[in-house]
Amino acid sequence: MAADLYNDVGETTPGTWRDHLPGLMIVALGVLAAGFLSDNYGVPLTLMALLLGLALNFLSVDTRLTPGLVFASRSLLRWGIMLVGLRVTAEQIVALGPVALLCVAAIVASTMAIGILAARRLGFDTAFGTLAGGAVAICGASAAMALVATLGEKRTNEAQLTLVLVGVSAMSATAMLVYPAIAHLLALSDLRAGFLLGASIHDVAQALGAGYAYSDGAGQIAAIVKLTRVALLAPVLAIVALFLPRQPGARRSAVFSLPWFVVGFFVLAAINSIGIVPPSVSTLAEKAAAGLLAAAVTATAIRSPLSQLVAAGPRPLLVILAATVVAFILSLAAALLMIG
Repeated sequence: MAADLYNDVGETTPGTWRDHLPGLMIVALGVLAAGFLSDNYGVPLTLMALLLGLALNFLSVDTRLTPGLVFASRSLLRWGIMLVGLRVTAEQIVALGPVALLCVAAIVASTMAIGILAARRLGFDTAFGTLAGGAVAICGASAAMALVATLGEKRTNEAQLTLVLVGVSAMSATAMLVYPAIAHLLALSDLRAGFLLGASIHDVAQALGAGYAYSDGAGQIAAIVKLTRVALLAPVLAIVALFLPRQPGARRSAVFSLPWFVVGFFVLAAINSIGIVPPSVSTLAEKAAAGLLAAAVTATAIRSPLSQLVAAGPRPLLVILAATVVAFILSLAAALLMIG
């Protein structure tokens, strides 16, 4: 339903652009409202899009909106994920240094592993653990949406996705407030504080906000570390596509069946690394990516079955909490022992 990469869901969106228009208008109004609130109150755009989408959930019963909502949660999602590639360059990653890069990769892998282990311990499957752990480990809502697209509807559903989006947004907002205070308490240098904040906070905007709230130097380091985590989204998606079949018993995906938006992510990151993308184009692409992902989040929240969210209870949030705690502990250890 939401963000089905392989089109293996029975529901389709036939018809002309007029059939899609009502749903897309609702999504566009939701994104505009979310953007207004984000700009005026300093709240992440994806969080506002999620909350407004949930507030509009009662509209999901109107079948006239379904084609547009499905289009936003699938097609706009894929284009938004691909445009994220223009947020990173190879130079940014290399400038961080090999030790820090290895630490970031190890933290991402360990966080995802803890997410999977915690999910299985609490009665969930590997796919949900991958979704929750990956959202914490990489870049919050953007990673969650990308992982849902790669896993497919056979392994994840809208209720699980919405739970992860809610949990990650809440814990990322909390981390943005608490982690800089901990860094000040430990009297960390700009380098170490920037690494800690960039390596542990879920959402990109909140990681950078926490870094610059500490100091300008820490903010610059946090930006590089966080963008390195974002860059790891593509290889993580490739690994998930290779080793998690779309449905139980299915043959593992081959390399040539990788999602086109993963390939596009790689291509755009490589082009951006060459330095031929004008700053104005890069800025425009970043805003477009944020808008498209916000649209996908809004549409997904509108279509989410809230009754299933309530029935799930606190257990899914415990998976996200476990991954969050591990990410922070590992990031702090690396900042103290390996960085600087």
